[in-house]
Amino acid sequence: MIVRHLDSVTTVDWGNGLSRRFLVRADGLGYSVTDTTVRAGTKSKLEYRNHLETCYCIEGSGEVVEMDGTSHPLRPGVLYSLDGHDPHFLIASPHEDLRLVCVFSPALLGDEVHRLNDNVSSAY
Repeated sequence: MIVRHLDSVTTVDWGNGLSRRFLVRADGLGYSVTDTTVRAGTKSKLEYRNHLETCYCIEGSGEVVEMDGTSHPLRPGVLYSLDGHDPHFLIASPHEDLRLVCVFSPALLGDEVHRLNDNVSSAY
C-alpha cells in the first residue's frame, strides 16, 4: 500500500503553476496522480504526446480550450480528459488559481516541466 501526504511529495514548478507528484513511474502502478495548481491569469499551450491525461477540478476556475476555439469552463466538480493527445490551452481565471487533480497514463517520471511558448505546444 502506498500512502502519501501533500507535505511529503515532490513539488515541481511546471511553468505556470505547481504540480505535486503523488504517484510517479517509480511507484510501479503504470499511471501518475498529481495535485496541480495553475496560477491565476496564466494561459498555457499544452499537448501530451506521450501521455493521456484526465483532470478533475477541485478549486478555482478557468477553462480548457480546444485548438478549434471550443471552450470548456472549469469549476469545482468538472472533469476533462485528453483522450487523443489533444493540443489545448489551459487557462486560469484572472482572479484565482485553478486547482486540478490529474491522472497521467503512462506514468510520469516525476521531474517533467513545460517549456511554455505561445507558438508551440509544450509537451512531455
